[in-house]
Amino acid sequence: TFEKGDKVGIYVVNYSGSNAGAPTAQGSHLANKAFTFDNNAWSAESVFYWKDETTPADFYAYFPFTASMKPEAYDFATAADQTALASYKASDFLWGKTANVKPTKDPVNIAVKHLMSSAIVSLTAGDGFTQEALKADGVSVRINGLLTTATIRMADGSVTPTGTTTESVKMLREGDNFKALIVPQEVAEGGLFTVSVDGKEYTMKKAFTFQSGKRHKFTIALNKTSQGVNVKIDSWETDGTDNGGTAE
Repeated sequence: TFEKGDKVGIYVVNYSGSNAGAPTAQGSHLANKAFTFDNNAWSAESVFYWKDETTPADFYAYFPFTASMKPEAYDFATAADQTALASYKASDFLWGKTANVKPTKDPVNIAVKHLMSSAIVSLTAGDGFTQEALKADGVSVRINGLLTTATIRMADGSVTPTGTTTESVKMLREGDNFKALIVPQEVAEGGLFTVSVDGKEYTMKKAFTFQSGKRHKFTIALNKTSQGVNVKIDSWETDGTDNGGTAE
């Protein structure tokens, strides 16, 4: 939910004939105007009006507001360390559009959606662990091989990963779960998750596609790699040669 003091950016683009076009920094009826949330209502520093009594418009909203928004291609980054709630929240990006609204005195409703992808991890005790041990303070989880930067288009809310350097994202702990916000992307086969328990690391290998607006749940069963010492006798290997001769 939105909290008191949160700010969204608003774009309003008037129709010209049957088309409103895309939001721009200069040509929009309203371009990146900040609206602040307070007491379940949104308000701006100024009062804005429709173009006239008949011209419809498309409305766009995004969060969090930034004065440096470039609607054609905005560079956004998720935090590599999301272990603090503030860093986790700063990694979220919301976007919404309400199209072809005719001039009215009623409020214009804009439903925004999450453009990033969400991962939530639950740990279960496998061989050598107890569930109580996984609740200890020293347990942490990170996601590996991720791009943390993207370009966002205000016109359609599309997200394109950028850059070539991958990072590990440290997840926020929330009770018994760990969560993080991720740029939507396809991750190749590899050590996707690393779980640290008492300084020892355990890796889960997997390829995965993180999708925009989707929360992906992962239940990871943790097994200790050492199961003691096993000793066995291998079968004899035949050399394939008759090494006999004559005995006299």
